Amino acid sequence: MSKETNTEKNTAVAEAVSKTEIFFSSNKKAILITISVIIIACAGIFLYHRFGYVPARQEALGQMFPAEANFRNGEYEIALNGDGNVLGFTQIIDQYGSKAGKAVYLYAGICELNLGNWNEAIDYLKSYNGRDKILKARAIACIGDAHAGLAEYAEAVKYFEKAASVAYNAFAATYLLKAGVTYEALGDYAAALKAYNVIKNDYPMSMEAMDIDKYISRAEINSQK
Repeated sequence: MSKETNTEKNTAVAEAVSKTEIFFSSNKKAILITISVIIIACAGIFLYHRFGYVPARQEALGQMFPAEANFRNGEYEIALNGDGNVLGFTQIIDQYGSKAGKAVYLYAGICELNLGNWNEAIDYLKSYNGRDKILKARAIACIGDAHAGLAEYAEAVKYFEKAASVAYNAFAATYLLKAGVTYEALGDYAAALKAYNVIKNDYPMSMEAMDIDKYISRAEINSQK
């Protein structure tokens, strides 16, 4: 590389550095304000997480224990709405949102379902967005149950089929059986047979498969009427 080329390169670098210095010099105040805002924002987020979110989450989780105990005991009304001494899932959601964990919406939805509050159950269950496939499938199937409770069978069967596709395990047989029975209620015996045969062939060790032949026979007979 010639001296002339080196000189041109050095001159270009010097000009670039000079322009940068001029830019920072001209916008020094604005740059410092921007940096300060970013620092304050980061500090605010840290302080909120440390002294706001974390304590609130711990408090919310503490409130979940009695509600979960009532749920396990089948005390769905108390689990959902509390008893004056402990909070229920609805109050936990109102006060803490999802800080108590995403499952709080699943718990609330299942409580509403068991109490026959179909629309409320659907609202809570649709708010559950956990990643666990088994729980996700359970939530979807429960939405199907709620639609069945509303006699919305065409909508219900969609959710049973979807639940079965999410949980490719023994639980899927349960959801497929629900789908088959619902298809029969709709008079779609071909679809019912398809669901029953999937249980028979793909989930032969499931509880549902033990007496699936009677469902198959019933659907076959009804399909010929």
